[in-house]
Amino acid sequence: MIQEKVAQKAASGEAPMLLSLRNVGKVFSNGVTALSKVDLAIREGDFLSLLGPSGCGKSTALRLIAGLSTQTSGQLDWRGPVDRSNIGFVFQEPTLLPWASVFDNVWLPLRLKGVARAKAEPTVMEMLSRVHLTGFENAVPRELSGGMKMRVSIARAMVTKPRILLMDEPFAALDEITRFKLNNDLLELWQDERFTVVFVTHSVFESVFLSSRVVVMAARPGRVFSELTVDAPYPRDEVFRTSPDYAALCRQASDVLVNAINSTAGPHHDGH
Repeated sequence: MIQEKVAQKAASGEAPMLLSLRNVGKVFSNGVTALSKVDLAIREGDFLSLLGPSGCGKSTALRLIAGLSTQTSGQLDWRGPVDRSNIGFVFQEPTLLPWASVFDNVWLPLRLKGVARAKAEPTVMEMLSRVHLTGFENAVPRELSGGMKMRVSIARAMVTKPRILLMDEPFAALDEITRFKLNNDLLELWQDERFTVVFVTHSVFESVFLSSRVVVMAARPGRVFSELTVDAPYPRDEVFRTSPDYAALCRQASDVLVNAINSTAGPHHDGH
């Protein structure tokens, strides 16, 4: 079952906190309030999805966590020291170097840290194996399908073994079959490595399939509307995806999302 709860509520025995967003706001220079009074707890090993309509601040929140932007108010409290090399980022577009091979694209973050190609090779090849791209290391992006390009992007983000992986609608442009396969492979990688994921999506189905927790956001101003816990066990596979339980979970999440969208048109309330 999905359980709706206030975002700040923490059950006993949960994993240690990795990051807390406390009363975070972001106002752009044009006066648009992208985020308002956002409180969000991210724990070690979470697979947390940010679900909501366009304009609700999902991507803005991700950029704040990544250090690509700075909040206007509030604070981000990290547990332990975090630098940019602890954070992996997968964008909606693969953003690969078009002239570089798959290997060189994945090597890039290590290269920027001063790791020589020969020394990086075992790590790069292991990560290509993990995203099912063994044998494609010498290919260039134009030779790859959209799904394969995204696999390269994921491998590049993971090659430094980040504590947290931020994903901004990475599968939105892919066909459904490819998207399902990448969802499955991402979960397999997450279960093996147990890094923390914050995943932005418009898709109720994707958020429920992947996540241990779904944070539903509302727009104008961008804010946390509600938090849902997805209690379905891992590993999740095609049996789960076609199960009555999954359909029921998606219906519940969809109902909350509809309420969040409807709240956008009315007066501001915190929705908890």
